[in-house]
Amino acid sequence: MKASDLLVKALENEGVEYIFGIPGEENLDFLNSLKDSTQIKLILTRHEQAAGFMAATYGRLTGKMGVCLSTLGPGATNFVTSAAYAQLGGMPLLMIAGQKPIKASKQGQFQIVDVVGLMKPLTKISSQVVNGNNIPNMVREAFRFGREERPGAVYLELPEDIAREETTATVFSPSNARIPFADSRSIDQAVELIKQAKRPLLLVGAAANRKRTTKALLDFIDNTGIYFFGTQMGIGVVDERHERFLGTAALSDGDYVHCAIDRADLIINIGHDVIEKPPFFMEEGGKKVIHVNFLSAKVDDVYFPQVEVVGDIATSISEMADKVGKVDTWDLEYFGRVKEDVEKFVGNKDDDPRFPIVPQRFVADTRRAMPSNGIICLDNGIYKVWYARNYKAYEPNTLLLDNALATMGAGLPSAMGAKMVNPDVKVMAICGDGGFMMNSQELETAVRLEMDLVVLVLRDNAYGMIKWKQTGMGFDNFGLDYGNPDFVKYAESYGARGIRIESCESFLPTLKEALDSKGVTLIELPVDYSENELTLIEELKQKTCLL
Repeated sequence: MKASDLLVKALENEGVEYIFGIPGEENLDFLNSLKDSTQIKLILTRHEQAAGFMAATYGRLTGKMGVCLSTLGPGATNFVTSAAYAQLGGMPLLMIAGQKPIKASKQGQFQIVDVVGLMKPLTKISSQVVNGNNIPNMVREAFRFGREERPGAVYLELPEDIAREETTATVFSPSNARIPFADSRSIDQAVELIKQAKRPLLLVGAAANRKRTTKALLDFIDNTGIYFFGTQMGIGVVDERHERFLGTAALSDGDYVHCAIDRADLIINIGHDVIEKPPFFMEEGGKKVIHVNFLSAKVDDVYFPQVEVVGDIATSISEMADKVGKVDTWDLEYFGRVKEDVEKFVGNKDDDPRFPIVPQRFVADTRRAMPSNGIICLDNGIYKVWYARNYKAYEPNTLLLDNALATMGAGLPSAMGAKMVNPDVKVMAICGDGGFMMNSQELETAVRLEMDLVVLVLRDNAYGMIKWKQTGMGFDNFGLDYGNPDFVKYAESYGARGIRIESCESFLPTLKEALDSKGVTLIELPVDYSENELTLIEELKQKTCLL
């Protein structure tokens, strides 16, 4: 068979369902081979970056490799941000790109870029296929490396002359290695530290967002009575309505939850990675930290754990819970008072009638509208802090945000990927007007695929996150304001429905109706971000933690 046929068979052999992307002339052999696949569906997008975001989100939600396709040169370079998104976010992603013939080409250096070299710092593997017979082992290795903890991005380049070569190679059967259990001595060290502590806290990070971990964590919390908080990418691993949940560390320091963090003498850190923005800062002579993760800790100026429990997270937690039990010497009263303050102050304006709407109100209304298993995919902006801080997730992977690369432009494609994985679940993309416009063309893709999807665009006509930072640093407002299209007409031009919210009271019923409707609905919501300074700067300055 042709090498391109073999590549399709190798992908089918790995269980691939979708390939997201934009083919070019260098992919035509592969495209023709893909045409005959009964297993793999090509999802044609309007930009390669969006295809990468969709594939990465597929990988994030399933644990399987998301796959995307581009042509050479500018098509492949458009994958750069997607590669970084997956690599930093721990999402399994395979990028396949075409290339000019490598044995004989009559086009000189036209469109030739060393993408293999470009991708090496951004991926776990970056390779070019130079012989069709190598495809089975290269694909198998790509899937193994991409899915192994810590998951990430892989890049394979298939030149067009290699794609049309004849090959007699056959595919390898997939195999999945089990993650080893942690050493019993490290478990015992951790247990001893936990029993010695007076005010321990449990932190839930991104790597805890895996199957089996939720039950193990819930058992640990219920059996010990320990209080817990989360990082932004650890949101929802345990139902955040739990009586021991203190909140999410949406900021690195200075929030109400940090009162508890500062008072703790031990933090049991489940699945945190220093790639994610720090949920707290360690200092010499301060609190002790137990690192529980699939991999050993990467030591950083603000993170240098004293004990490491390295191995399968769920098993480690279960073993620790069995050995810890109830500890009578813990003094957790202060954490209970912090929880009361969090409940009192964090959501204290969730019925504010002002319009344009304030963040506390639009976050509360989206929580009221979404079912327990409904999925929200956030783009990147100041509203991400508000959602991380104010939105309680009831199930794992129901508030998807990026706190690793923290790129703009991923919200809509991520929601589309989530909808493909969960076609029967209500899914909503929430984007600032700046981030939305970076990949807004994918509205056409969503309409063409007949998705039932809500896209909430928060309009403030500015790069709001940077404005907040600018104000916090005492600088004048400069260089961050822009204009916007008529979002209602813009949505309608793609065949979607567009709605503009005109009052605070109309938002919740409109949102509920949109979530229950067929097709793509874009809701434009004017927002008032004056609360960024009032609540996230001025109010937190007045916080005392004395209680």
